[in-house]
Amino acid sequence: MSLPPGFLDELRTRLSLSQVVGRKVIWDSRKSNQAKGDMWAPCPFHQEKTASFHVDDRKGFYYCFGCQAKGDVFSFVRETENVEFMEAVEILAREAGMPMPARDPQAQQKADRRSQLAEVMEMAVRHFRLQLQTQAGAAARDYLVRRGLDQGAQDRFEIGFAPDRWQGLWEHLKTAGVAEDMILDCGLAKTAQSGERHYDTFRGRIMFPIRDGRGRCIAFGGRAMDPADNAKYLNSPETLLFDKGRSLYNHAPAREAAGNGQTLIVAEGYMDVIALVEAGFAAAVAPLGTAITESQLQLLWRIAPEPVVALDGDAAGLRAAYRLIDLALPLLESGRSLRFAVLPPGKDPDDLLREGGARAMQALVDQAMPTVDLLWQRETEGRRFDSPERRAALDKALRDKLRLISDPSLRRHYGEAIKEKRWQLFNPRRAARQGGAGHRGMGGGRTPWLAAPTTPMPGTKSSLLVSADAPAQEQLREAVILAALVCTPEVIAEFEPQLERMDCHAPDHAALRDLLLDHAGAASADALRAIIVQELGEGALEKILSLPHVAISPPVRHPGDAEKARMTVAEELAKIDALRGLDAEVAEAQEDVSGLADEALTWRLHQAAETRNRALRSQQEDRTEYDTGPNGARINRSERSALDTLLSQIDPTKPRR
Repeated sequence: MSLPPGFLDELRTRLSLSQVVGRKVIWDSRKSNQAKGDMWAPCPFHQEKTASFHVDDRKGFYYCFGCQAKGDVFSFVRETENVEFMEAVEILAREAGMPMPARDPQAQQKADRRSQLAEVMEMAVRHFRLQLQTQAGAAARDYLVRRGLDQGAQDRFEIGFAPDRWQGLWEHLKTAGVAEDMILDCGLAKTAQSGERHYDTFRGRIMFPIRDGRGRCIAFGGRAMDPADNAKYLNSPETLLFDKGRSLYNHAPAREAAGNGQTLIVAEGYMDVIALVEAGFAAAVAPLGTAITESQLQLLWRIAPEPVVALDGDAAGLRAAYRLIDLALPLLESGRSLRFAVLPPGKDPDDLLREGGARAMQALVDQAMPTVDLLWQRETEGRRFDSPERRAALDKALRDKLRLISDPSLRRHYGEAIKEKRWQLFNPRRAARQGGAGHRGMGGGRTPWLAAPTTPMPGTKSSLLVSADAPAQEQLREAVILAALVCTPEVIAEFEPQLERMDCHAPDHAALRDLLLDHAGAASADALRAIIVQELGEGALEKILSLPHVAISPPVRHPGDAEKARMTVAEELAKIDALRGLDAEVAEAQEDVSGLADEALTWRLHQAAETRNRALRSQQEDRTEYDTGPNGARINRSERSALDTLLSQIDPTKPRR
């Protein structure tokens, strides 16, 4: 049976060698270094008392210095379980939770195709490197020298140049006997709209080969020489060889350097990685033009247990880090985390190294903050917590994030760290030392706190949205918010904190929200729409704008009216909060009963009881089948009864309904 391309690589990604070997051996705690993936044990293949069996978890190989047994995870299972290769794959696939692929008679043909494409990519590498040394590459050479890349650095990273010619590479490969479909399948050329001609993908660009973990060239990144070019950096399109969400720039060299004890640093782009490597930080990698994906996180953790993410200190860099936290929290576990090195505003690693040298970068890496610190910064930065309501909102936001951590032990330690930070923030003596000026979060007020209206506008009470279930209502309201901001992008910046916390129910909503945040204040309505079409396709925006309840909303009917957009977005955000109010209140009260009480408990119970009593006094509400929940949400009486029962158990002085 042939396996589809990438299956074995994915299996290796999901299972570490030490995890598999650990079922058969007892590790020597004195010689082993789990943090570096350097593990030692008595050999399982021959009788011995000393630990001469070595597992290199980063490289994925084992070797016994006694009996010379060696191999990878598949050979280990074959030898210890006495099975054939495919049986070993099946055993490991079951352990990793991966279904075995159906028999694919074309799998071998695909594997052969990948090998052929990789050969064509190597031909392109050589061509681009030669072009850099020609007269056409003079400006590119000058640029590289100005950036501090001497000939040695250019050779190490195999930097080349694609002249500004429509068919320079195409003609070179065709002359060398490469078939047209091979060139196209490598992503090195594209077909003109007429379908009659082909043109090079990269023109007028400095070229950076992108290699996979095995050292094969799978793609290119190109840096435009023309400052007016629409795309400063351009990556190869996705091909049979290249999946940008599963690849890292400088993967193999960084893995080797990390195995030798260097700190794994995650930078933003090629030039940052090259600058770091040339300054002595050899274990540096970068994602390829996208936010870090779950697959890339797994790759990083296979290289090192605690990568340091180097962030630009501007708003966009921090937003990227905050989104990475949400991705990472469910995946964290003991011995597998992230740290964050925040660079000065407006600086990238290349700038910092030029100005302060390796010592300045090393200081930032040494001071990199753990994930829990950046999580706390995100939830508290620039905000005042001088009322019970705001403190309760902070408690809820943090509790929701901690619930994402699946490892119970790690979740407990995060809770203890958050509890300590919370005590420091709310401790009255600390407030007195600060002169009673009120409590602020970390970060000094970069992001303003924008309070949204707490009650809906009368004109929307009869909306068809009130007839939908809560998740459906939230999704519909998300669409209105996103459409309003697309039509009037100048108000996006005012709602950045709320947008970052808006848990979108639909993937396309989340993708659109992220684009709006990335381009907040930087694009006109027309330019923003062009960006959305380029990134998400023409149908994504049309799908939202054509929804009936979106089309009739004031911001869509009056694009560019900032006041209408501002009022609508604030109102819809408030309604989403109200819809989530009852469930959150009951869950938090139950958690408090189980021994996790905090100083906001008494206030929350009092508010819930007062809401109930107000509903009792309202004759109009008594004539309907609905009551009002703690945050203004409409709830049925059976739900209210459940809340009343819980409240009476906690606070017997309040009468049950």
